[in-house]
Amino acid sequence: MADEGSISADARAESETKDKEASESGVSDKYNVEAAESLAAEALLLPISDAAPIYEQLLSTFPTAAKYWKQYVEAYMAVKNDDAVKQIFSRCLLNCLHISLWRCYIQFIRKVNEKKAAEGQEESKKAFEFMLNYIGTDIASGPLWMEYITFLKALPATTAQEGSQRMTSIRKAYQRAIVTPTHHLEQLWRDYENFENSVSRALAKGLLSEYQPKYNSARAIYRERKKYVEDIDWTMLAVPPTGSYKAEQQYMAWKRLLAFEKGNPQRIDSASSNKRAAFTYEQCLMYLYHYPDIWYDYATWHAKSGSIDSAIKVFQRALKALPDSEVLRYAYAELEESQGAIQPAKKIYESLLGANATALAHIQFIRFLRRTEGNEAAFKYFLEARKSPNCSYHVYVAYAMMAFCLNKDSKTAHNVFEAGLKRFMHEPGYILEYADFLSRLNDDRNIRALFERALSSLPPKESVEVWKRFVQFEQTYGDLASVLRVEQRRAEALSQIGEEGASPSEGSLHDVVSRYSFMDLWPCSSMELDHLARQECLGKNISKKADMSTLPNGTMSMDNSSSGIGPTVKTSMASAKIVYPDTSRMVVYDPMQKPGSGFVPNATTHGVAAASSSLSSTPVVPSIGGTTKSLDEIFKVVPPALVAFIRNLPSVEGPSPDVDVLLSILLQSNIPSGPGKPTNSAQQLPVGPAPSTSDLSGSNRSWQNLGSLTFKPTKEGRSGKRKGVDRQEDDETATVQSRPLPRDVFRMRQIQKARGVTTSQTGSVSAGSIISGELSGSTE
Repeated sequence: MADEGSISADARAESETKDKEASESGVSDKYNVEAAESLAAEALLLPISDAAPIYEQLLSTFPTAAKYWKQYVEAYMAVKNDDAVKQIFSRCLLNCLHISLWRCYIQFIRKVNEKKAAEGQEESKKAFEFMLNYIGTDIASGPLWMEYITFLKALPATTAQEGSQRMTSIRKAYQRAIVTPTHHLEQLWRDYENFENSVSRALAKGLLSEYQPKYNSARAIYRERKKYVEDIDWTMLAVPPTGSYKAEQQYMAWKRLLAFEKGNPQRIDSASSNKRAAFTYEQCLMYLYHYPDIWYDYATWHAKSGSIDSAIKVFQRALKALPDSEVLRYAYAELEESQGAIQPAKKIYESLLGANATALAHIQFIRFLRRTEGNEAAFKYFLEARKSPNCSYHVYVAYAMMAFCLNKDSKTAHNVFEAGLKRFMHEPGYILEYADFLSRLNDDRNIRALFERALSSLPPKESVEVWKRFVQFEQTYGDLASVLRVEQRRAEALSQIGEEGASPSEGSLHDVVSRYSFMDLWPCSSMELDHLARQECLGKNISKKADMSTLPNGTMSMDNSSSGIGPTVKTSMASAKIVYPDTSRMVVYDPMQKPGSGFVPNATTHGVAAASSSLSSTPVVPSIGGTTKSLDEIFKVVPPALVAFIRNLPSVEGPSPDVDVLLSILLQSNIPSGPGKPTNSAQQLPVGPAPSTSDLSGSNRSWQNLGSLTFKPTKEGRSGKRKGVDRQEDDETATVQSRPLPRDVFRMRQIQKARGVTTSQTGSVSAGSIISGELSGSTE
């Protein structure tokens, strides 16, 4: 039964993975921006009767795409279908706060009302006020303010009272415009000055002095606001988060702008400041429509500002935009519950339930019922939820622990765990949760019985964590005999799946460390722990390689077929299902080694390499195209500064260099600052010449390993010039100042190793001028 359950669980998980991949593929196809642009371009060439279905398809996918709405409405305006135009505007205006779309709206309203005289002018004025009330705070709204003021100035005034009203309307429009940070702020201020001076210079002086500081503040804020706005792409379409660089950049740009606007940098009244922040959120949602965190931030901002009704409306819009978002539903229900609206919150929870309800939805609803209706309601729903096909062991654990911790009812909790054990014996997670519960009850006998029952039914691969917990329990609460017995049983049970690295009959110091540690207290140092971890890892790799490369009798069998792997080895590898590299044959990469030479790193005799005949007369390195180039050819195209840096790098024995030696060498070196510039040799150490044919007569380790050499500084070596390729263009007048020789012989040898020490075929070694003189030695 346990095997069948695990197989069905694996099959279900695989099916869910495939469904998820298919759904993600469908989503990516649905929100294909290039395909959408192509459809929009195609619709422009079609009559509106044929283009309308295309626009509807586009707008169902991109409901906040202002450019598609504008294109759609303009197609109807071209055929003078005013009713269709009004219907489209009613669908899009409040959700698409974009300047171009709203200008299209005001042009339509003015055109419709241009022949209606006074009544039409009043309708147009209301439309202007409606527009500026929604997008008048946009940084690009300057032309809209100018157009509105021009419209007001053109209104007829047959009486003095009408003239006074018109003047007042114009003044108020100017005063609203000059305190709004827009691109045309300076032009609006100049126009306002001219307007006031044309009316009354005496009155103008007082009004201008009153609004001058407000204008200056708006202008300063405009400069700051512009920096944030410039980072935003106003043409992008709203698509689900893709994780692309551009999408992340736009997300962060909007977050910065939102933080700026919410901070009220202009220090205006709270109502005006909140209006600007709300406007920025609405604009942000045009582009980050599928980002649940933006919706959540917007709703919680409204709630913190004291507008609970606005927060509720935002959550309702968010669920229409993202109907599959569980987290937004929980956040919405939380807001309703916090306000005492239990029934609306319950409806939200119930919307998550049904035939396809998840285990998490059942758990959260049980918790909600316990908080709002009591324990009986929670228990009643638990009995219903356990019958659901999607009910997992998590539901049992959640209710049992709720009964135990909150209701103080250990008997009910124990009964729930026992009922779940009949159904979820194959779930290691459930076994561990049940064991934790019994541990809180101090029921050590039932804990051991639980582990024994579970381990008798779980397959070895799924029992690893259960065995681990069993061992931990015995190490904490059992006697030494029981600890050793359980550890031995675990090793025997898990040896067949390659766990623990050691054979069942062997002990490990790890076991001792595990027995005598407590929390973050260890019976050994961190260095010893690291060593044990490395050795355990190496042991596992060795055992895995041995399992793959040997026959049952312990002998190696390799077929000479073209594949290079015999049928016996193929069968062994197929059973292992994992191919591991042979790390025992790994060598440190050396660009001086000729490919195919069969070079073995440690194949040296008395310090001289044995594979001298395998190297060509010129050092070669492999290239990307499969050909080889000599080092001289490579160095010819490399800048001198880089060549000097490369030659200053010390040779490395093994994968980890001596950091202290490496830093000491690099700090004493002075790399040329640019190509063609002479280097001050007095401030750097000379580098030995590049190895020649005779230098490479053996393994390259022969001119790197100089640990057995004796170096004697000469008196003539006080000055000199580098002869490497990187020194061909250096100033020949450059000199080398003497430097004191390091007193540390080991450090001196390491520095010598980093310089171009050459080895002749006879075994003699000579190093070019090193530090303060020429060092020489011989290998004997």
